[in-house]
Amino acid sequence: MPTARVPKSFLALVVATAAVLVVMPDAHAAVGFEVESLDGSGNNISRPAQGQVGGSYSRVAAARYADGRGQPVAGPNSRYVSNRVFNDAHQNVFSEHRVTQWGWTWGQFLDHTFGLAAGGTESAPIPFNAGDPLESFVDTAGGIPFTRDRAATGTGVSNPRQAVNTVSSYIDAWAVYGGTTQRLEWLRDGPVDNNLANNAATLMMPGNYLPRRDARGNAATAPAMDVDGRLTGNSAAAVTAGDVRANENVALTATHTLFAREHNRIARSLPTSLSAEDRFQIARRIVVAEQQYITYNEFLPVMGVNLPAYTGYKSSTDTTLSNEFATVGYRAHSQIHGEFTAETQAARYSAAQLDAFRAQGLEVEVDGADVAITIPLNVGFFNPGLLPALGLGPLMTSLSESQYRNDEMIDNQLRSVLFQIPVPGNPTCLDGPTLPACFRGVVDLGAIDIERARDHGMPSYNQMRQAYGLSRKTSFRAITGESTDTFPSGTGVDNPNSLDFLSTADINGDPTVVGEADGSTSGVRRSTAAARLRAIYGNVDNVDAFVGMIAEPHVAGSEFGELQRAIWTRQFQALRDGDRFFYGNDMGLSWIRGQYGIDYHTTLAQVIARNTDTPAADINPNVFLVPDDDLPAATCRVTYSVATTWTGNFQVDLGITNLTSAPVNGWTVQWQFANGQNVTQGWNGTFSQSGPSATVRNASWNATLAPGATLSGVGFNASFDNVANGIPPNISLNGKRCAVS
Repeated sequence: MPTARVPKSFLALVVATAAVLVVMPDAHAAVGFEVESLDGSGNNISRPAQGQVGGSYSRVAAARYADGRGQPVAGPNSRYVSNRVFNDAHQNVFSEHRVTQWGWTWGQFLDHTFGLAAGGTESAPIPFNAGDPLESFVDTAGGIPFTRDRAATGTGVSNPRQAVNTVSSYIDAWAVYGGTTQRLEWLRDGPVDNNLANNAATLMMPGNYLPRRDARGNAATAPAMDVDGRLTGNSAAAVTAGDVRANENVALTATHTLFAREHNRIARSLPTSLSAEDRFQIARRIVVAEQQYITYNEFLPVMGVNLPAYTGYKSSTDTTLSNEFATVGYRAHSQIHGEFTAETQAARYSAAQLDAFRAQGLEVEVDGADVAITIPLNVGFFNPGLLPALGLGPLMTSLSESQYRNDEMIDNQLRSVLFQIPVPGNPTCLDGPTLPACFRGVVDLGAIDIERARDHGMPSYNQMRQAYGLSRKTSFRAITGESTDTFPSGTGVDNPNSLDFLSTADINGDPTVVGEADGSTSGVRRSTAAARLRAIYGNVDNVDAFVGMIAEPHVAGSEFGELQRAIWTRQFQALRDGDRFFYGNDMGLSWIRGQYGIDYHTTLAQVIARNTDTPAADINPNVFLVPDDDLPAATCRVTYSVATTWTGNFQVDLGITNLTSAPVNGWTVQWQFANGQNVTQGWNGTFSQSGPSATVRNASWNATLAPGATLSGVGFNASFDNVANGIPPNISLNGKRCAVS
C-alpha cells in the first residue's frame, strides 16, 4: 500500500483533497421563501461569511503547539497507545442503551454535511514497531500513513496554525446537494451547460441509485469523489453525490441514496404547473428540514445529548464548527460495528448472485425462504456496487442491529486495516483473530485520531475539560471511574494478557460468555484502563484529549462521558440556534405545508418506508433503537404515550408493567428529557425534575405492582418549545431497564 495514501474517517473530519470551489449565480426560484445558499454564505445576514465554505474552524481553547505556531506536541507513539488502549482483543461490546448502527451511520452522514478539513501535502507517517509484544499485524509500507492537514492562509508562521473547513458549518443536506452550482447541475437531471434554469426538479438516479462518475459519458468531467481501496484505479465506478466521501462505506452510500430518493419523491409529488426550479427548491427545503428534525428528535436523544428548549434564532450565535468538536469530540469510531447483516427473502437473489456475494467475502446463509447476508466492514469500504446488488431496503434494515459501545475500544477493521485491499487467497479471514493474515499493511484510525488532534494543536485532556467548564481530573482512576490504576501481578503494559476479558455482561447486567460475538454490553478486563493509561502517560496532564475522552465512564442515560457530551451539547446547540434556516425558525416550511400539504415532521423509519420496498410494519418506529423483542427480556415495560399536544404543552399517559414473577413494593420511574421539556403537573404519582432528569414515585394507594400487572392512570402535563419533543429512549423502574413503547 503506498505510504502517501491517507484514509478518510468515519464520523470524523480527516484528510481529503481540498476542492477549489467556483460558484455560479444560483437559479432563482419563485417560491414563497428565501432559498438557502449552497455554500453557507448569507445564512447570518450580519456576518454573511459565518459558516461558509473555506473558513477556519473556531477554537474553544487556545491552540497547543510545541513552538506556539504549528509544531505538534510530542507524545507517546499513537500506535503504541492504540495497541494498549483501543485494542478490543476481538471481544464485541455493544451499546448499553440499545442504540443501533444507525447511530454511527447518521452521525457520519451529518459529519459529511458540516465538516471536512482541507488536506495538506506534508507526510508524517506514524512509526510502526514490529517488535511490539502487543502487535499482531504486519506492516510492509514503512509506517502508518498520515498527512498533516493544510494550514489556513496566514497561519502557522508567526501565529498558531489553523485548519480550514471545506464544507459549510450548517445542517443543510450538503451531502445530498453539494456546495457549488457546478456539482449540483451535474447531479440534477438535465443538461450540463452552466444553466440551472433548464435542469429538471429531480436528481439523476439511474435505476433509482446514485449515478456513477461515468453516468454522463466522460468520467473525467464528473465532480471529484474520493476513491480508495477497491475503487483505486477505477474511479469511474464511484458513485457521485453532494459530498466527496459518499463511497467510503456501503451504509453511508445507502443513506445518500435514501435522501436522494426522498428528494425525488417530494419533487414528483408537487404540481407540474410549478416550474422545475420551484419544485426542486421546495423538495430541497423539506429534505434539509427533515435532516434537522431527525437529528434533534431522534438521533441526539438516543445518544443521550440533552439540549435546552429552543427559544428562537439568535444571530449572535456562531455556528462555525469548532476544532475541538471536529477533531476530538465528534470522533466516535468505537461505535462502528465490524459488519452488517442484511436479512431478507432469498428469492430476491439468484444463485449466481449469492455465489458472487460469497466470492467477495460476504457470508451467505440461506434458511428456507430467507437469507442472511453478512458484510464484513472491510468489504463494505469503497464498494458502492454492493448497494444495488443487495438492494437499498435490505441494507437499511441491516443497520437495525446494535452498534458497539462508545468506549475506548475500536474494532480492528478500523484500528488496523481500514480501507486496504486484502491479499489474495484468504477469503475467510476478513474478521476476528485471523484478520492479520489478510493484510500486509497497517492503517490505524484510532492512532490517526490521536495524531490528528496533535496536528490541529488540540489541548490536552485536562485543558479541554477546563475549556468546556468541567473540572480537571487529578488521577487516572478519576478519568476512567475505576477502582485501581495498578496492574495485577503477572501482567503489565507490555504483556498481552493485560487485555484479556475476565467477564462480560448483557444489557440487564446478567453474565454472558466471554468471547461470544453477540449479547455483551460491558466487560471486565484483567487490567484496568486506568492502569494502562498511567503506564503510557505517567501524568494525567499528559493524556491526549481524545484518549481521555473516550476512556471516561458514561453519564447516566448517555452514550458519552462528561467531556464528549459537553462537546456535542455545545456544538449541536450552536448549529440549532445560529442557523437562520433551522426548521424551528420556519423559513417557508409552513408556507409549503399550507400550499402543498407537505410536512417535514417525519421519522427516519418513515423516510425508509416511503423510499424502499421494506414495509413500515417491518421497521422499528425508532430505527435508532434495537427493538425490545431483540434484547434480553426486561423486568418491566413502560408505555410513554403522548395523548395530546397544544401550544407549548403536551400530555403523556404512562403505563407501568411488572414483567417479573415477584411483586414490586414501591416504585420509582425515571427518564431524561432531551429537548428542554419540563413537567408542570402530574397525577397518580409524585413527580419531580432536576434539569433533564424526571422522576415519578408511587402514590400511597398504588405502591404495589403485582406480577404481570399493569398500572395505568399515571400521567403528566409538560411544557415544550413547539420544535422538538423526542420520546425518552431509556426509562427505568427502580433502577432497572424497562422496555419502552
